[in-house]
Amino acid sequence: MCLAVPMRIESIEGSRASCTAGGIVRHVELFLVQDRHPRPGDYVLVHVGYAIQMVSAEEARAAWALLDELEAQADA
Repeated sequence: MCLAVPMRIESIEGSRASCTAGGIVRHVELFLVQDRHPRPGDYVLVHVGYAIQMVSAEEARAAWALLDELEAQADA
């Protein structure tokens, strides 16, 4: 199974972005979404270090809430 995690772009240098989610920072390759012209503040789905799709802030928040719920159930 594959999982892509929504992350917020904090900064961009060339084709790489510094992205955050839940206090975690990752350096992400933007090559696959370059035609969408991502900017700091945008949200992307990240899979194995690559932004594979841009998403809205609402979609990112909904995904984070679901992941938090799954984590809470696993801890129970």
